[in-house]
Amino acid sequence: MISKHRDGSRSTAGNTVNPGIRFDRLMGRRQFLGGTVGALGLAGLAACTGQATPAAAQLIKPTDVLVETAEARRTGEGATVHPVVLTAQPASIDLGGPVVETWAYGEAVPGPLVRLPAGDRLVATVTNALPDPTSVHWHGIALRNDMDGVPGLTQKAIAAGRSMKYEFTAPDPGTYMFHSHVGTQLDRGLYAPLIVDDPAEPLVYDAEHVVVLDDWLDGTGRTPDSVLKELQAGGMDMGGMDMDGMSAGGDSPLSPLLGGDAGDVQYPYYLINGRVATAPNTVTFTPGTRLRLRIINVGSDTAFRVALGGHRLSVVHSDGFPVRPVDTDAVLIGMGERIDVLVTLADGAFPLIALAEGKNASGLEVIRTGSGAAPTADTYPRELAGQVTGALMLEAADDAFLAERRPDRTHDLVLGGSMSDYQWTINDRVYSDRKDLQVRPGEVVRLKMTNSTMMFHPMHLHGHTFQVRSATGRGPRKDTVMVLPGETITADLVADNPGQWLVHCHNVYHGEAGMMTALAYIK
Repeated sequence: MISKHRDGSRSTAGNTVNPGIRFDRLMGRRQFLGGTVGALGLAGLAACTGQATPAAAQLIKPTDVLVETAEARRTGEGATVHPVVLTAQPASIDLGGPVVETWAYGEAVPGPLVRLPAGDRLVATVTNALPDPTSVHWHGIALRNDMDGVPGLTQKAIAAGRSMKYEFTAPDPGTYMFHSHVGTQLDRGLYAPLIVDDPAEPLVYDAEHVVVLDDWLDGTGRTPDSVLKELQAGGMDMGGMDMDGMSAGGDSPLSPLLGGDAGDVQYPYYLINGRVATAPNTVTFTPGTRLRLRIINVGSDTAFRVALGGHRLSVVHSDGFPVRPVDTDAVLIGMGERIDVLVTLADGAFPLIALAEGKNASGLEVIRTGSGAAPTADTYPRELAGQVTGALMLEAADDAFLAERRPDRTHDLVLGGSMSDYQWTINDRVYSDRKDLQVRPGEVVRLKMTNSTMMFHPMHLHGHTFQVRSATGRGPRKDTVMVLPGETITADLVADNPGQWLVHCHNVYHGEAGMMTALAYIK
């Protein structure tokens, strides 16, 4: 990964860490709701190609004129067009020792950084050189509905050997990403960072660095598709698969910060910018540099606790939107979330650690400003056991806050399911049997997400951001929020982007096993 400095210079890449880590409870465990939602006995589990069931005549389709009107409002006169060419293809990727056969955008993981100013237009020509259909979802962007990349809901999948042009305005500055939205393809290498710059950037810093976190298993003897089949068949040893350095054991990974169960899959590798902990990237700066870290979790089953050894972090953005700054030792980031922090670098070589929460492993990157031995894969900086800040502990900045209004419509989303039959639901329904969350343009819509399972679920809404309502009424603005076991999250959105929008758990295995529905605009 290349780090861009404001003077136009660039930092080179070089190394990563993997300690066997256990630590004491840092936050109160959340109380579980009694039991889990019962299985529906449905024969077929959902995939991203499920079919909508509401009365079609009422739906505002992705090709409706209202979709075009909303896009026109986002696009100002004189907007610059930024062309991008992407090829989804089989690739042999060196992770820093382990070489894996996977699918990627080009020949690198993460894929190429895409960057443009807010208000400009992205035109991305995507060619599918894979043996299977694919798509691209522009995660977190409030874009036009027919460019959202969800086969069966907003587009037809891009067939093998075919191409599609995605064209849309990027209205809001921030840290985003793009990835495939077909089956379990996200858990391969089909992802990359997307940065939308603020032409009037209010933050003051000297340089920035994009940090992409991932859990990796593709090409290590299994594929994401085979893992999903094992989960559905009940044959996965959740405590670890005894392969490629994985620990064996019979217990599920646990984390007090996540309210209990930390995930379904113990991965052989945890990556920072495409490298394993034993061969990390190294990025170089000068002492005293005020650095912006844009941290993106593209993982499929893993939340990460991130710290920079010897430094405090100032959290300034969550999911692209500014928050009231909070100083902390470490941040907790769920799948699909993005967190931006500022840090003033000391003199030396420091470990940037991404602890795979509850899974006794981590990723590493080295940030070097001077001499000194590089951190190694067993490094465990004390900051990881210090103050840990999650997104729900943040408050939206004044210019990002959506003032509370009486909602025109409230939708309850009960997150259910169980490991026994590996079926995950929203309101007792899998995606193929879903009952859409209907809204009308202009409404203020309240989503009440209640987790009745014993696992955390990072819930992601396409095409919108929502205002999380905390006890004080002022949470962060987000598009992805972790809902812990027994927890109810209340979030408000303005229905200002017509179309059909996916709402789903960003654990790719939970989503593919049914935990998806649609926010459906109607006339």
